[in-house]
Amino acid sequence: MNALFFLVDFVVTALYWLVLIYVILSFLVGFNIINLNNNIVRQIYTGINSLVDPMLAPIRRILPSAGGLDFSPLVLLLIVMFLRTLLLEDLLPALA
Repeated sequence: MNALFFLVDFVVTALYWLVLIYVILSFLVGFNIINLNNNIVRQIYTGINSLVDPMLAPIRRILPSAGGLDFSPLVLLLIVMFLRTLLLEDLLPALA
């Protein structure tokens, strides 16, 4: 059972870091610090977008518009942190 929780913890932690990288990359591209004309940067950016955008789309439909700000990654990070806490600190000790 611990192996299953370890796997879920790894996936949730990887998702957390992926969303953080998505936010940082979107800022860097938005402020034109990195250029998407570079092939490697464009591939990394589109790869991360293709992984994170399907998780952000339902949150974006629910959240009201905040002008030019997108709070959906913040909400996703809060959900991921909640799930990690729920799994590791509440469910794992109860099953052990």
